[in-house]
Amino acid sequence: MIMLACNYAKGKWVSHERRPLYSGFGCKQWLSEPWACRLTQRKDFSYEKFRWQPESCDMPEFEGSKFLRRMQDKTIAFVGDSLGRQQFQSLMCMASGGEQRSDVEDVGLQYGFVTGPDAARPNGWAYRFPSTNTTILYYWSATLCDVEPLNVSDPATNYAMHLDRPTSFLSQNLHRFDVLILNTGHHWNRGKLKANRWEMYVNGAPNTDKKLAPMGSAKDFAVHSVVKWLDSQLPQHPRLKAFYRSISPRHFFNGEWNSGGTCDNTRPMAGGSVVSQDAAVDVAAVSAVNGTSVELLDITALSQLRDEGHISKYSINGAQGVQDCLHWCLPGIPDTWNEILAAQL
Repeated sequence: MIMLACNYAKGKWVSHERRPLYSGFGCKQWLSEPWACRLTQRKDFSYEKFRWQPESCDMPEFEGSKFLRRMQDKTIAFVGDSLGRQQFQSLMCMASGGEQRSDVEDVGLQYGFVTGPDAARPNGWAYRFPSTNTTILYYWSATLCDVEPLNVSDPATNYAMHLDRPTSFLSQNLHRFDVLILNTGHHWNRGKLKANRWEMYVNGAPNTDKKLAPMGSAKDFAVHSVVKWLDSQLPQHPRLKAFYRSISPRHFFNGEWNSGGTCDNTRPMAGGSVVSQDAAVDVAAVSAVNGTSVELLDITALSQLRDEGHISKYSINGAQGVQDCLHWCLPGIPDTWNEILAAQL
């Protein structure tokens, strides 16, 4: 009898009395303040009370200490944009049970994580649970591309963003990882490119291929490149399980992020609670992992149903009248991404 792999992305949201998996108050140690919605003016927390139930398979109840025992002597690495950082913080809360932990060691320096001269925060975080020697880390790479200054001696230099080369953090550290989760998507727009002074490069030179001029095409090309590179490395790293996470959906209604777009609905699953299709919504992600040993962590359609789970108007950093309909409240939807990740492991 052949066991078919479970499609965790097909299923429904169900109310569950053992949610959330940790306390938004208790997990202050790992959560960025703007994402800990319990610490904001928000009054409605019904979005915390749901569990994702896959249709045709059992997803085990997540239990932090059990997960750490499974991950004994292992390193779990998230590499990507701020949504990857949300998933990392979520897993820190889930693994620690959302409690203050004085025993957890900050091992960021072992991965070269430092706060640069003009930076508000370090370029990554890494923590080790000494009881099981489990390390969970996150490295900031908004596009997953290798980015290097065009003129090292000029503080105002532009940067080459190599669409066909993965971030050097991956090539330098891949041998240290047992689980790797990559994501990108929300920085692929002209505004971000301009603000960061990134110039698209291919084959070590400025891109001249008109097919890569549209941002969506450039992103898809870069994702294919990094996944293809990663797949080529996996035979040398037989213990590594690699995932590419599908896009986390935005929910700006009645406008964009900078033109009054809102997501202030508080009614869970106002648009339904079921994902019934077999096919993944993020076609580009599916196409990138097809034929490789890199697995898809498919979270798009199930997250699409949860527009009430965003930071919304309760952002403590946001400008007046600007809502955050991209990032999620924690505890919240990214916890489910990690439950599916744990099940796929």
